[in-house]
Amino acid sequence: MAVDKDFFDQVYQVVRLIPKGRVTSYGAIAKYLGTPKSSRVVGYAMNAAHGKTPKLPAHRVVNRNGMLTGKNHFETPTKMQELLAKEYIEVKNDTIINFHKLFWDPTVELEI
Repeated sequence: MAVDKDFFDQVYQVVRLIPKGRVTSYGAIAKYLGTPKSSRVVGYAMNAAHGKTPKLPAHRVVNRNGMLTGKNHFETPTKMQELLAKEYIEVKNDTIINFHKLFWDPTVELEI
């Protein structure tokens, strides 16, 4: 797969804007960036985000159902949930409780 560094950078810019205590999805980021069918590429960008400076709040990006599908890309399999817990976000069975209430939609929250 050819990596579009500019697209990855745009993903990172959006991720840095997710407020503490809120979460968004790969698809919501893709839609905001004008490429609604590229949620998988947003996932690739998140997988490549480790080591970025400043650090990205990658733990705030989940799948469309609120599942912690990226958890295996953290230092430990529980690290993503631990980071969310520090922001008072509850997770049960790898899924965010009250996902729709905590969902941050960049197309609504940010001006395009």
